Amino acid sequence: MKKNAFVIVMGLIMALPISAQSWNSWDTHRTISGVFGIANAAIESAERKKEMEIQARQKVEFEQSFKDAMTEAKAYEAQENWEEALEKYEEAAKLNCKYGYTDQKTLTRKITSLYVKGGREDDGPSILNNAKTILPDYSGYYYMKENPVFVNKKKAAGVQICRVACSTTETRIEMETEALSANMYCSIKGSTYIKGNKGGKLGLETVENVTMDPARTYIPWPHQKLRFALIFPPLPAEAKEFDLIVPSSVWQFKDIKCK
Repeated sequence: MKKNAFVIVMGLIMALPISAQSWNSWDTHRTISGVFGIANAAIESAERKKEMEIQARQKVEFEQSFKDAMTEAKAYEAQENWEEALEKYEEAAKLNCKYGYTDQKTLTRKITSLYVKGGREDDGPSILNNAKTILPDYSGYYYMKENPVFVNKKKAAGVQICRVACSTTETRIEMETEALSANMYCSIKGSTYIKGNKGGKLGLETVENVTMDPARTYIPWPHQKLRFALIFPPLPAEAKEFDLIVPSSVWQFKDIKCK
């Protein structure tokens, strides 16, 4: 394919009207660039088509493996053999994420429920510890707001601020992110900070249910949600709003209400 494209390009270049009076070196350069651009686009299009054909063949090839895994998973689940059922559902999910045989959201919910049924909360993924991020008592905070108003300047997809809680000892921000693909990870930069409208930058002190960069917290399957908390020093008492900034990222949350 690339050899044929090269022959076409050279043929087009040789056909350039170099004898035309108005033709100059810039016209030649521009035309050659355009010809190579067309050729490259043709090569990329052919390669994409080939990849799609391979993907389609593989989807057919592995469909029976997916069906077998799902059948065995349901049989194990009916027997309340949670570990074996979980293993088979995850086997099916790996194929489904690649080839799309069924609704992944439903399959993900099934996998998550089996971690719980199998008593795997402690050694399972961090998404199973989401409830531990929610405090049983917020009475020690002078301000607490679920789903606070804020401006997401850079439109960070799949992440939101669930709760802000302010006290005289800390500023607590509970957040949630949803995996868009298999094995997506979340990692919080140590340089993350908040900045109140009545004070300077306040650096991140600690995190809950997530890791600090360069360590990573992986979310195994698409549509699973990880809830975590970021803990900062207390904001000035007179602050009415603040910004949450993760440098060099799309996590730029502005004007978060705190009063």
